[in-house]
Amino acid sequence: MRARSLLSAVLLIVVCASPAAAAAPPPLVEYSKAAFAAAQAENRPIVVFVHASWCVTCRRQQPIVQELASDAAFKGKSLVVFVVDYGDKTTLKELKVVDRSTLVAFHGKTERARSSFSTDPAEIRALFSSAL
Repeated sequence: MRARSLLSAVLLIVVCASPAAAAAPPPLVEYSKAAFAAAQAENRPIVVFVHASWCVTCRRQQPIVQELASDAAFKGKSLVVFVVDYGDKTTLKELKVVDRSTLVAFHGKTERARSSFSTDPAEIRALFSSAL
């Protein structure tokens, strides 16, 4: 009986935690091929953030990325930041991304910069700026 209660508690935790882990935190946008294509067609500045929930470096990057996405210098330029789950191998292949913790800057359809495993706020800001 005790094992059954423990199993039920663990299952409840997993079910409750799963949707929160999958959704992109504001002001980041969960990646979809259609939304990405629309942003490219509008010639908008775009940053793609490849994230894995278990990745320590991704967790260090996330507050920096969120802060920059909220920064008036970028928000005023209609920059959109898409979060791609590292488990989405189809999208990673389309974007030519081979690892988690990767940031890719685009202006419309043109790739401007790419970075992996950087947690330096100045380097990440420079990547965001390259999208403008």
